Amino acid sequence: MASGVKLHDFGTTFKAYRREVLEGVRLYGDMHRFVPAVCARLGAKICEVPIKNVRRASGKSNYGLQRTFRVALDLLTLRFMTAYLTRPLHFFGKWGMMTAGTGLSILAYGFIRKLVNWKFSLFAEHGPLMAAGFMLVVVSMLLFSTGLMGDLLMRIYFEAAGNKTYAVRRVIRREPPSALESDER
Repeated sequence: MASGVKLHDFGTTFKAYRREVLEGVRLYGDMHRFVPAVCARLGAKICEVPIKNVRRASGKSNYGLQRTFRVALDLLTLRFMTAYLTRPLHFFGKWGMMTAGTGLSILAYGFIRKLVNWKFSLFAEHGPLMAAGFMLVVVSMLLFSTGLMGDLLMRIYFEAAGNKTYAVRRVIRREPPSALESDER
């Protein structure tokens, strides 16, 4: 499942939450249906109590093709938010490494062909391929930059807003800092 939470029915409106968990939840757009996944990302334990769905007495469903696309886009957003919210460089860096590897491989192929046969006209024979290699390297730099900017923005967001990336219900044992730890601060 895209959310990482094993629930039978995300669509039911019958849900119960602890107040301290919901206080840390920020919802945007139609993300209300994914509250269990957002709560799980914050560290909440999720369980499901099956309910009996009642058949519609009258009227017709509001679900159509347009709403299906919106839900699919919400699922993509949810997947990114639950997996990469605090580490966007892991997402963009993965794609950046793949595009850099492909681009550099293409450029290395052209370089080796040119070294083997110096009179060989690389751009006359493989011009579009070399241009694609250069473009992939540039795209990889953009992906890495986007990931780094995302990391910086997430750090600024969490520090400025005072939000936490997880929730702690209570601290079991807290020992006073030793003299050595006090000096390091």
